[in-house]
Amino acid sequence: MKLQSSRAARLSTAVLPLLLSACAGLHSEAAESIPLVVSTWPFGKIANDIAIADLIEGRPRLDAVEAGIREIERQSCDGSVGLGGRPNAAGYAQLDACIMDGPGARAGSVAAVEGIVHPITAARRVMENTKHVMLTGEGARWFALSQGLESVPVEDLEAKKRAWRDNGNGAEGKREGHDTIALLVLDGDRHVAGGCSTSGAGGKLPGRVGDSPILGSGLYVDEAVGAAGATGRGENVMRHCGTFLIVELMRSGLHPRAACEEAIHRIASKDPLGYRLDICFIAIDKQGRFGAAASNQRFPFAVTTAGRSEIRYVEPVRQR
Repeated sequence: MKLQSSRAARLSTAVLPLLLSACAGLHSEAAESIPLVVSTWPFGKIANDIAIADLIEGRPRLDAVEAGIREIERQSCDGSVGLGGRPNAAGYAQLDACIMDGPGARAGSVAAVEGIVHPITAARRVMENTKHVMLTGEGARWFALSQGLESVPVEDLEAKKRAWRDNGNGAEGKREGHDTIALLVLDGDRHVAGGCSTSGAGGKLPGRVGDSPILGSGLYVDEAVGAAGATGRGENVMRHCGTFLIVELMRSGLHPRAACEEAIHRIASKDPLGYRLDICFIAIDKQGRFGAAASNQRFPFAVTTAGRSEIRYVEPVRQR
């Protein structure tokens, strides 16, 4: 592979060998036609199909992101997203979500919000209708209600909280999984956007916030480069700013798949868990290329264009 000297000069000695060695195995993740939608897990295909239809019909990219994720929230797919997702240790759901647009680096986020049917919509309203980026807990619920968003009663939650406290519980409950819908879009004009939504880790302590609503952790979008999303054990993503790292690796010249893999290697090299991190990443770049990587499992992710919609798999990264 021949690189122009000006470009090669910008690549660090650490990144350039990775770029060269990765190219041979990336033919299956070559540039796709646009618009392009990539998301986490097999249920992401449901969201992708809705998002791509919106993009083909000329709707704005943020509408496509929101519409796709709203459907996963509505269905509470895999018991991981929306009010039907896994409850916390006190027995009720607290939801996290964020949305980010490439142009202008606009973003909105809600965390530990209760009783709001579509936290992705609440996150978008934070972005568009406030001067803030993140709202949490009771304040996030109050704001969502002030915006007329769909909700369910939460009067019974106080009794659940009180019972949990009265029983002397100060620890997490039994963990029952932790999946997330992270969805990335490259529209027909090559603008990028993304969103993320989850009910978080099952049995989490009330008030726990994972990586999903944290920009640079569960999601990061850079209009000049591309976007990345995460799923898995949130603490193991947010302690290392995983998606921000991936976008910066793509900025240095790495293919999205190579960037996802390198992020896992770097995190594993300094984390006590090593490759037992239980984290997965997806990424897209401005060229229409995409990729994914997982630390210690076979990871399915959904890829959709105007011409096809499918679920792909990546094997766990090879330890080094």
